[in-house]
Amino acid sequence: MLCSLCAAENPNDGRYCLKCGALLQGQRAMPPQAPYVNAPSDANSGPLETSPQAIGSLVCGLIIFFFPSSIAAIILGHLALGRIRRSGGRLKGAGMATAGLALGYAGVTVVPIMIVAAIAIPSLLHSRNAANERAALRSMRMIAEANIVFNDSYANGFAPTLKTLGGAGGSEDTCDRAGLISDALASGQKDGYTYRYAPTGSPVFPESSKLRGCTRAGAHGFELHADPVKRGSTGQRSFYVDQTGVVRFDTNGPATATSPVYRRLRLN
Repeated sequence: MLCSLCAAENPNDGRYCLKCGALLQGQRAMPPQAPYVNAPSDANSGPLETSPQAIGSLVCGLIIFFFPSSIAAIILGHLALGRIRRSGGRLKGAGMATAGLALGYAGVTVVPIMIVAAIAIPSLLHSRNAANERAALRSMRMIAEANIVFNDSYANGFAPTLKTLGGAGGSEDTCDRAGLISDALASGQKDGYTYRYAPTGSPVFPESSKLRGCTRAGAHGFELHADPVKRGSTGQRSFYVDQTGVVRFDTNGPATATSPVYRRLRLN
């Protein structure tokens, strides 16, 4: 029973209010009051709305290879999470905003690296090609000069094969293994280039060369081709030289005796 004066609760069979002492006779027992529940306000009523900034962040984040889009994803993602926290439950989309942020940060990390790589790799490749081409020209000069020394030493004309000039560092030099160039160069491949050697003109095999241990005839001339192992990756230009010392080049295929002149070697 509730007291009509102070609203205090009292036993139903009580006579006086336990709080204010008022007479309870004549007052009717009242049912207990239902718990107080906040009525839904207009602000929290209705369906939840997805944050447009969260949607924008996710969309921009998916365009990861476009650098400004990654920055937009980060900005929109932070805006979306802030508004969702302040909305009191009226906005949703925190997951999309978080995903957009992750993609955005990944974009600003990966894309600059890709841009730097796109600039640096061609430059490095060009530098390597240029270095290999310079090495190829040095190798061609070494082979041409070794051929002159070979002819002077054995009176057998120019070497019959590239391997004949090899064997440098061996215990004994012979007409068939002159030791004038390294075995790596005599193998026909070095520093990203392959070398094709062939004697030209009539063979030379006088009795004097036989006396010096020559078992194969030399030649009055030679031609040497140097080509990249993989054009564009280990070198761009092909080169050609013969006993005249004139180096010719071609950028699209093997160079020949009719290709443009690159330079003239000063052979000793």
